[in-house]
Amino acid sequence: MKSKCAAGTGRFLEVMANALEVPIEEIGGLALKSNDPASISSTCTVFAESEVISLFAKGTKKENIAAGIHKSIARRVAGMAKRIGVTPLLVFCGGVAKNVAVKKFLEVELGYEIVIPNQPQLTGAIGAALIAQEHNGD
Repeated sequence: MKSKCAAGTGRFLEVMANALEVPIEEIGGLALKSNDPASISSTCTVFAESEVISLFAKGTKKENIAAGIHKSIARRVAGMAKRIGVTPLLVFCGGVAKNVAVKKFLEVELGYEIVIPNQPQLTGAIGAALIAQEHNGD
């Protein structure tokens, strides 16, 4: 994503969770309860938030909005992944990997299982530390 765009990131999910008045830790599980995901078409965080607020005001169930949010993220990320030729074995790292619905919807979009390491939010820092250690000869 561009540096000025939060779409598809943890920040995007935080904004959407706030709009739904749901703790960020619960939005993934809520999305998995849906049987009719809402359509979220905006890729911009600000416009997507407006869509979510509008759907919420119209009485759309929170779980269906949450599922729509996650499907939207998965669709965008899978599209980018396919353009660069990502294939199995795919390891999903970063804090968003802790969201069960992002993993599920991304697996559906890609058509295969994704691996998530223990504490995926730390993998970047661990990798940087290992590279620094290698370069310092320790």
